[in-house]
Amino acid sequence: MTVCAPLGTPAPSDPQSPPGPSAPPGPARSAPPADMRRPAFTVTADGSYAAWLALGRGTDGWFPERWTLDGPEPYAVSLPGSQPEEADSQVLPLTDGRVLIRRRVAERYALSLLYPTGHGTGEVPLGAIECRHLCLLPPAPDGACAYALVLAERHTTLWRVHGGGNGPELLATVPGRCEGGAWLDRAGRLLALDRELEGVTKTVVVDLGRGGETSPLLQITDTSNDRLLLAEPDSGLLLVRSDAPGTDRLGWGVLGSARPVRFPECLLPPGTALTPFAAQPGHGLAPEQCSVAFRVDREGAGSWVGVWSAATKRLRQFPGPVGWLTGAGLWTTGGELKLPFVTPTVPCGLARLRLPPPEEPGGDLAEPLCLEPDDEDDEPSTGPAALAPVPAPRPVPLQQAPCARASG
Repeated sequence: MTVCAPLGTPAPSDPQSPPGPSAPPGPARSAPPADMRRPAFTVTADGSYAAWLALGRGTDGWFPERWTLDGPEPYAVSLPGSQPEEADSQVLPLTDGRVLIRRRVAERYALSLLYPTGHGTGEVPLGAIECRHLCLLPPAPDGACAYALVLAERHTTLWRVHGGGNGPELLATVPGRCEGGAWLDRAGRLLALDRELEGVTKTVVVDLGRGGETSPLLQITDTSNDRLLLAEPDSGLLLVRSDAPGTDRLGWGVLGSARPVRFPECLLPPGTALTPFAAQPGHGLAPEQCSVAFRVDREGAGSWVGVWSAATKRLRQFPGPVGWLTGAGLWTTGGELKLPFVTPTVPCGLARLRLPPPEEPGGDLAEPLCLEPDDEDDEPSTGPAALAPVPAPRPVPLQQAPCARASG
């Protein structure tokens, strides 16, 4: 059941600009404690804006904050409402400078657009969806639309919650329980979801250009659990996690390629968990050169940054900046990794990681940019390598890939 609230007053014509002298400074805050799980720091597909729930000082609680990332220096704009937000609220930045927020209100989820004004925070209600659970999907490639998944007992519905008609719009119903979400193209047509159906998880593609038609993407074996962790639309590089090799492992493949998924040994460091969070754009003809950034976690040792590409066949590891919003970052086409951080003295910081040549063991974090708001040729293993073909322009399923170990 959908309950749509009336649309509010349009946002100002220039929501991107920082607050002027008359704007209130917003709630004071400090860096979140190191042992507290931080809400997601989400970046638009073009890298222009980011948004997250920042933690205020004392009893101020959580409040939305928008970061501008595409200028000469980053800056943050607070978007506090009349009361603190719940920690489970979600925020999603748009490329026009507004921020979409999803709030739980009793048995429904309310959606609104937030934007800075000279007197505080403006808000445009978008409507609400009555359901048990609603999750915003990663930012769409166009930066203007926003999508969400609504989970039911035996199926999942896909909604456009902004950028369509008047209020939330149901686009597709997918049998099974879906999670994750990755865009496979720059047009925002092909959306990959991890679907659990009959006790097995496989990645499927929802084609928004064909009325929500669903088809398989990852099916390494019939019984394996195959998930898509990250997709880079320019190169077609896919990072996957699968238990097809016998243990849960990270692998990589290329969308539309006839080559199978491979599972490099360097992506299985002992006692360490790897989570990919950003891939370098712009390598349309050379997916092996596409660098991927990982969050590296080891119990008792903390978290740091790992960088891998299929061409280098190794995982290079670097310390993150102090106050790193762990697991957040973005690549530039020039090969620079930008890592957001917050400290008590720097409420909006962006550190730049310049990669050394592959033969050099070290790595440098460049001087951080900050501004306070107030002033592989891996050897494939034995096994069948046939792919299940589908008509173009559908993605080619990475099916029946070799599952034993590969070097690199």
